[in-house]
Amino acid sequence: MARKKKKHAPIENVTIESYAAEGKSIVHLEGGKVLFVDKAIPGDVVDVIITKDKKSWAEGRTTRLVTPSPQRIDAFCQHFGVCGGCKWQMLPYAQQLVYKQQQVSDQLARIGQVELPEIQPIIGSPRERYYRNKLEFTFSASRYLTFEEIGDGEKDIKQQPALGFHAPRLFDKVVEIQTCYLQEEPTNTLLTVLREYTEAKGLTYYNFRDHTGWLRNVIIRVTTTGEVLVNLVIHNEDKEEREAILQHMLDNIPGITSLNYTINPKLNDTIHDLEVHCWYGKDYIVEKLEDYSFKISPKSFFQTNTYQAEALYQVTRDFAGLTGTETLYDLYCGTGSIGIFCSAGAKKVIGIEVVEDAVKDAYENAAMNGLDHCKFYAGDVEKICTDAFFAEHGRPDVIITDPPRAGMTEKLVKQLLKMRAPRVVYVSCNPATQARDLQLLDEAYKVIKLQPVDMFPHTHHIENVALLELK
Repeated sequence: MARKKKKHAPIENVTIESYAAEGKSIVHLEGGKVLFVDKAIPGDVVDVIITKDKKSWAEGRTTRLVTPSPQRIDAFCQHFGVCGGCKWQMLPYAQQLVYKQQQVSDQLARIGQVELPEIQPIIGSPRERYYRNKLEFTFSASRYLTFEEIGDGEKDIKQQPALGFHAPRLFDKVVEIQTCYLQEEPTNTLLTVLREYTEAKGLTYYNFRDHTGWLRNVIIRVTTTGEVLVNLVIHNEDKEEREAILQHMLDNIPGITSLNYTINPKLNDTIHDLEVHCWYGKDYIVEKLEDYSFKISPKSFFQTNTYQAEALYQVTRDFAGLTGTETLYDLYCGTGSIGIFCSAGAKKVIGIEVVEDAVKDAYENAAMNGLDHCKFYAGDVEKICTDAFFAEHGRPDVIITDPPRAGMTEKLVKQLLKMRAPRVVYVSCNPATQARDLQLLDEAYKVIKLQPVDMFPHTHHIENVALLELK
């Protein structure tokens, strides 16, 4: 017989001591065990239930706020605490920045364990609300129900559909979103129009358990240039219904310049391997950073906070220290945005990216900006950067690397150590994995500058730019 999990009794009246990282705070229990607590901030007095218990540490979830911290403020969104999109609305933005700066400092020192310069003060986002240029909403046959709605579990609750964001850690439940403060209009209008139309027409939402239902996702992208791209994802083709809903969106959602649809019969939500059909307008929108223009298609990656992307790229360009004579290698270049942004100071830009479609977009972006000294290649860096490649294109004077949250692969770190560029600029969206990589690079490189940049207010995510030079 399987042993039942031991249930912990709630720990009452715990005073939260300090901030840890990744949105969790710390309290020390009797005997010195460290308890990481979710949904609490320093100064809060809370009741906590332990969800994971190890020998020297534990994790817990706040079940009741007994006495709020003096730092606490009221959240501005009605969905705060449920949808999971913004986990720090109860903190003033200035205090969020303090904790993010601390997170960068702590993780680089604790994990990296290399000699570090003084970390520059974090650059805060110029916008605290309506800063995202892309959002994806999900149609689900199962609306997420709060503990209050469920009650004691004895009443019969009818399954209801929902249009909104996936509930944290629940693959099939979606939190119904009425108003979202992450993206400018026409986003909230789109939610209202789609909800009212689909309800009136009786259109079915996707069921993640039995894989039935017609409507799956809707992706909306807005630019500072005033363009709007919408991509409606449906489970199967129904020409009459599809054209009717697309026309209704076009008639009732102002400002759409690119209206698209994708048919996704797969068991997962990813559309990178599916065809996107343009139904109205052009099949892309254009964004600008400084004087550079960037084409964004429905599947393109682009920095999510346009207003802060300029600041991030300006720091990167400043750290690169280009004088017009350098060969710049842009690793994990995506659609080429960082390399293009830095291109005026480089003699040559070589971008390398594993996703072939992104490389095609990078070439189009270079052409759109009239740049003929930017070249892009699809594949793994360690396979592309051979002696023959260097003989043809030159060795890098400066390398910019902007890896995903997992950081650089060990193979790539070894490749950087072999390439021995005089200067490396490491743009990271995860200081913990950046710290690990800096430790590996310490064999040949010294960290010269560090600059945190906040791209995502009200979340625990943080970017950090590091300048490394050969020892």
